[in-house]
Formats: sequence, C-alpha cells, structure tokens
Amino acid sequence: MIKQLGLVAACVALAVTSQHVLAKVSAEEAAKLGTTLTPLGAEKAGNADGSIPAWTGGITEAPAGFTPGDFHIDPFPEDKPLFTITGANYNEYADFLSDGQKKLFETYPDTYKMPVYQTRRTASNPEFVYEAAKANATRAELLADGNGIKGAVMAVPFPIPQSGVEAIWNHTLRYRGEAVQRNGGQAAVTAGGDFNVIGFDEQLMIKYSTPGLTPEQLTEDNILFKFKQKVTKPARLAGTALLVHETVDQVTQPRQAWTYNTGQRRVRRAPNIAYDAPGTQADGLRTTDDFDMFNGSPNRYNWELKGKREMYVAYNNYAIHSNNVTYDDILQPGHVNPELTRFEKHRVWVVEATLKDEFRHVYEKRVFYIDEDSWQIQVADMYDNRGELYRVGIAHGVNYYDVPAHWSTLDVYHDLNSRRYLAIGLDNEESMYDFTVKMDDREFTPQALRREGKR
Repeated sequence: MIKQLGLVAACVALAVTSQHVLAKVSAEEAAKLGTTLTPLGAEKAGNADGSIPAWTGGITEAPAGFTPGDFHIDPFPEDKPLFTITGANYNEYADFLSDGQKKLFETYPDTYKMPVYQTRRTASNPEFVYEAAKANATRAELLADGNGIKGAVMAVPFPIPQSGVEAIWNHTLRYRGEAVQRNGGQAAVTAGGDFNVIGFDEQLMIKYSTPGLTPEQLTEDNILFKFKQKVTKPARLAGTALLVHETVDQVTQPRQAWTYNTGQRRVRRAPNIAYDAPGTQADGLRTTDDFDMFNGSPNRYNWELKGKREMYVAYNNYAIHSNNVTYDDILQPGHVNPELTRFEKHRVWVVEATLKDEFRHVYEKRVFYIDEDSWQIQVADMYDNRGELYRVGIAHGVNYYDVPAHWSTLDVYHDLNSRRYLAIGLDNEESMYDFTVKMDDREFTPQALRREGKR
C-alpha cells in the first residue's frame, strides 16, 4: 500500500549508517516548491480517482462572520458524510486505515465510527512562511544523529524530506504563529465514561518563528521555543506549574525543564520531563513525548521514512471544536462522540520509529502518519516491548484562520489495554486561543514560574 518514493529509496543505504545525510536539496529540487509541489512540499495535484483534490492554496480568508478571538466557524456547514466506516464494514476500507485505527474498530465494534466526508485541503500558512520553507530547503541540515537542526527558521526545515527524522522535525517545527495563549484542559476518561477535567493555562512562545530571526541567531541562542503550563483546576492541583525551554542543539544542551509544586512552594529542576516519563496529570495514559503526538529529542529511536499512502484521518473537525458543544457532549465511553468527528482521505507520510538497542522506552516501536499539507501528525500507533499495539493517538485538526495554520484542536490517546483514553485540548467551555498575544523571555524564567504559582 505504501508507495516507496524514489527519493526515499535512494537515501535508505546512507540513512542506515547515519542520520546526518543529504539534508539539503539542490536549487533544482527546491524549485518544485510552489510548482509541482506545494510551498511546504506536498504533492499539489490530486490523486488518480479524484477522491483527493488538488491543493489550491487552502483557506486564505476566514468565513464571513468570523472575528479573531472567536471559535472558528465551520466553513463547510452544508457538507454531509459520504459514508460511515463502522465495526461491521471497516475491513472494506482497510487499505486506508492504520493498524491502530483498525484496532479501535475491533475494540469498540458497536460504537466506534468514522464519518467520512469530502476531502478539503484547507491547510495554509502565510506567504512569508512559504518563502522561508523554500530557503530552508537548500540550507537546512541535521545536527549529529538528528538531535537538532541548523540553517532553518520560521517554516518546516525539510519541505522535501529525505529521512524519517527530517519528517519528524518538520512536525515539531511546523508553523503555528509566533506565540499563543490558550486555556483549556484534558480529561482521562474511564472505561465507563466518567471523567474529571484538569484545567490548564498555557503559554507558548515560539522563538523559531520570530520575524527577522536568522538561522545563525537561532543557533547562537539555542532555543526553539519556551512553554509554560499552569494547572487551574481542580482546586487541589491549582497552581502546579511546568516550564520548558526546548533547545535547537539537544546534544550540546538538552531540554531544560522546571516544575513548581504548590505544597512545597518551590521551583525545582525537572530533568526527567522527557521521553517516557508520565505526562502531566494524565493518569498514566500518555508519556511526556506523546504530547502533540510527538515532541522532544528523537535520539532514542531509529527513524525510517517509509513513503506515502492515502489514509482516512480526522480533518476539518470544526464540530468538535465548537463552543456550541460541551465536554459531556464530546466525551463518551471508549472514545469521543463519533457524531462530532469528521474524517477525510488525505495523503500522509509514514514514519516508523524503532527503539535503539542502547535505550529504554515503554514504546518499542511507533508509527506516525503525517499530513503532507501541514506536517501535523494525524495518527500515531504505539507498540509495547512485546510488539503489541499499546496506544493509538488521533489528532483532530482545524485551520486556525487567524494565523493561518492547520493545527490539532483535540488530541485523543487511546490505551488499548485499559480501554481508557485521554483527551487533550478541551477548550469548548473556555475562551479561544489568542494568537495575538505578545510574550517576553522574562515570562519564561524559573522566577516567573514561582511568582505565578499559588497554594
């Protein structure tokens, strides 16, 4: 099913011995960006049977009635499902499903569904991001063993990827604006459907996307982004906080992290906020590096770019993003409410990560399915050390018109053993993300973390 691309095949032999190969592409290859390829490296043309249309720029203007700061209006309110995949018929569509998706139909045969809609390639970014992507294509390089990048700013560093680790860096560094303030939360849902929402106040300052920043300045500062997260509810946890500085060269200086504990009223270094350490207040349902489908240093895995395939993924999920639905409407036993989801056929890059012999992690293997238009990981299949499917991550995306950028509005992590799931990004009962916020480095220091904490 997976189409092995010629460019990928040519690089396999070299990729076996080193991740630090062939990062740059020629000017001739880069010239395809914006012509036969989209500015971010996707195939501009549709597929052979027309079920995937050509990319024509994505959403470049917000629908009438939208004001920045509002929840994002569904631009396709008249769309109806073309068909629905269920536990009874999913084998008919197996060529367009991941193993993890198929396992969800097997686990919840009577309730799990995928309403499949017309494919709309809505992903878009500002023009200056497209220009940056083309510049990155001929100058970006991986650092030793793929644990950092250089020669890139603003946009994905490798719009024409030649290895799996390059594709993962594209996901990590996909454009989401310069800064964002968001309020929302997560819920660990029991097998019976019970849940409590953990509220978060989060701030993300993306240094990599700073206007006017040069690759040389990024390398000198060695900071990709700064992230701060404070628990707002329930009351017993309120004030607990996390601060992360993500570095460019993760060999020279790994991720820096601090936590504030309300009971101790102290800020502590937290070097273990990485890899398979349990996620914040996640009830053991995700690892730290599961956040955003994958984050952090890629150094514990061997990464293989398997090629591309067509796949049904959660896309244009404006219904589950709406402030007209509540958390009770969304969160059901086993999985989120399928009536609020929208799946479409898109082309995805397939990246397989296998654990290196010298490292440990609860996931022996991970397979990521990355949207070609946005570089958002849409599905993540995670396997345990027995080679069995352990967890399945599903990202439900929308186009945030005020950036613009395609980004997940809700990430759902299914634990197949416990039949529980974790939903991250619940904001329907909160205020919408603020992409206009201006942030300062002084807001992302251990001292600032201490000031914001409360008992």
